[in-house]
Amino acid sequence: MKTTSSQATKPMVPTRLHPKFQAAVYPDKPAAIMAASGRSVSYRQLDEGSSRGAQLLRSLGLRPGDHIAVMMHNDLLFYEVYWAAQRSGMYFTPISCHLTAAEAAYVIDDCDAAVIVVSAPMQAVAVQLVDLCPKVRHFLSVTGAIAGYARWETMAATMPSCAIPDEISGLSMYYSSGTTGKPKGIELPFAEQPIDVVPPTMQVFTQALGYDAETVYLMPAPLYHAAPLGFSAHMMRLGGTVVVMEKFDPEAFLHAIERYRVTHAQVVPTMFVRMLRLAQEVRSRYDLSTLRNVVHSAAPCPIPVKEQMIAWWGPCVHEYYSSSEGGGCTFISAPDWMAHKGSVGRSLLGEIKIVTESGDAAPTGEPGMVYFVTSRKFCYRNDPEKTREAFSPQGWVTLGDVGRLDDEGYLYLTDRKSYMIISGGVNIYPQEAENVLSMHPQVADVAVFGVPHPEFGEEVKAVVQPVDMDEAGPELAADLMEFCRGHLAGLKCPKSIDFDPELPRQENGKLYKRLIRDRYWTGHTSRVL
Repeated sequence: MKTTSSQATKPMVPTRLHPKFQAAVYPDKPAAIMAASGRSVSYRQLDEGSSRGAQLLRSLGLRPGDHIAVMMHNDLLFYEVYWAAQRSGMYFTPISCHLTAAEAAYVIDDCDAAVIVVSAPMQAVAVQLVDLCPKVRHFLSVTGAIAGYARWETMAATMPSCAIPDEISGLSMYYSSGTTGKPKGIELPFAEQPIDVVPPTMQVFTQALGYDAETVYLMPAPLYHAAPLGFSAHMMRLGGTVVVMEKFDPEAFLHAIERYRVTHAQVVPTMFVRMLRLAQEVRSRYDLSTLRNVVHSAAPCPIPVKEQMIAWWGPCVHEYYSSSEGGGCTFISAPDWMAHKGSVGRSLLGEIKIVTESGDAAPTGEPGMVYFVTSRKFCYRNDPEKTREAFSPQGWVTLGDVGRLDDEGYLYLTDRKSYMIISGGVNIYPQEAENVLSMHPQVADVAVFGVPHPEFGEEVKAVVQPVDMDEAGPELAADLMEFCRGHLAGLKCPKSIDFDPELPRQENGKLYKRLIRDRYWTGHTSRVL
């Protein structure tokens, strides 16, 4: 069922943006609901629970500027721990539940976490962290017992529910996904700010997407990622209701829209693909008429995929381009995208600069490194070289993406610079071939990258996750290469294709392309990182 966007409706935005203040206005309103179970937490409960949590952190000796790390599955307690850290001035670092103990310990040690909070289902990893993380002072579990851990819920229940006397705003410190190396913490300078201070990006998104106290926000992704946690927490600042999926499922997503009368949602392109592959009778079964705005980000969305989503849901499918670093962002509405297909929009925050390898401004329409003009300062924790590379001499910030601007100021991303293939001196951006191959009916997922070639230095390679692994083989590979050549110049198309039953893609849509590419570069050297 098609929907219509209602951005023209003036949002009802409160003046004090924090769950603490929403609890006084909407004490019994659900702040968050778990989509499958229907369990919920009211604003009063969230305020009291996070206040007890803040009291607990103070009782453990933590002070503003200290660090707390969490490895938690999607659960209502995630928000209690998050807001406890936020209102007591902590740096809050969420860690993927898919990491090994050694990988998690690296992040915990690097951020100097004094406290680690782990979900009980993570017990196998959690027990190893006790020996791997000597700097951690307190190990706490939620939703169940873990050997060697104290229970968050039990300890917090003994604390007073009143606010701590020295409330001060904490900061999230996310770690980069590690797609091109070890993850690095994105650290903002600590400042003594009130708890209801709002990041500039959320201010502009509130206006662009019409977020308000009436928002019912569907979040299908893991909360340990930056956008899911950041956006859903902002809904609680506004007094809206967040519906959290325990795990993404395409039909369950549609059912949640109907069941909870969802007005806004955030997705990644792989979720679009999975929903589009549902049978038509399933897709038409659910009432989606309450949807006002849906935003996607995190990974490139093939043009045909987005065209099909707009045809299905109507002009409520929007897109933004930004990052955890928060130096700038772009936005494009569905109508604007239909007139500028493939664009990620115009700047919503921070002027865009396209810079050539020589450091000059790129002419309109020509690709170069994408920079945002920003006053926002950050560093990559314990990595001054990576920090230096992120900023131009003028202080502009880049995410390492290559793109171009058209004459109306719309940005088109070409690819990550680190993924660029140089074959015989020609620059090839693999995203183009990935977008084409992803539309083949027998392709579930795909990664395109450069592999060693004795004459040309690199040649284009694709690794495909087929819909049916039993169909993988030379015949399908030949069919896919022919399909690609029907849409792109031959030099941009893979010269060979391998098959993999599952590509290493995160729930936030990002592909660990490095892990795939490293298989082919063992024993070789390359300037491609």
